[in-house]
Amino acid sequence: MDAAERKEILSRYLTHSRRFEEVAARRRGTGGADVIPLQSPLRELEQEPTGREVEVLQLISDGLVNREIGERLFLSEETVKSHVRHLLAKLQARSRAHAVAVGFRRGIIG
Repeated sequence: MDAAERKEILSRYLTHSRRFEEVAARRRGTGGADVIPLQSPLRELEQEPTGREVEVLQLISDGLVNREIGERLFLSEETVKSHVRHLLAKLQARSRAHAVAVGFRRGIIG
C-alpha cells in the first residue's frame, strides 16, 4: 500500500467518523439507544513494519522457526517473538502464515 492509498483510506475514515458522530449526537438528543463509539484504526494505518520486522517476516516466509530466526539475526528467541507479535498487529494478521500472505500482497517481502 503506497502513501496515496493510505491517505485516501484515512480521508474516508475521517469522513465516516464525522458522519457517525453527527448521527450519534442526534440520537442522544432524541433519547434513542446508546451508540457505541467507533474505534480508531489510525494507529494501524500509520505504522509500517520496521526493517528488522521485515527481515523476520522474510525468514518466516522461508520456513524458519523463532529459534532459527534468532540464530540467523543474532537475537534472543524472546526478541524474535516480540517482533512477530508486532508484525501480526501491524499487518492485522491472524497467524504467521497470514502475515506472510499479507507481506507478499503488499510487496513488503518478495
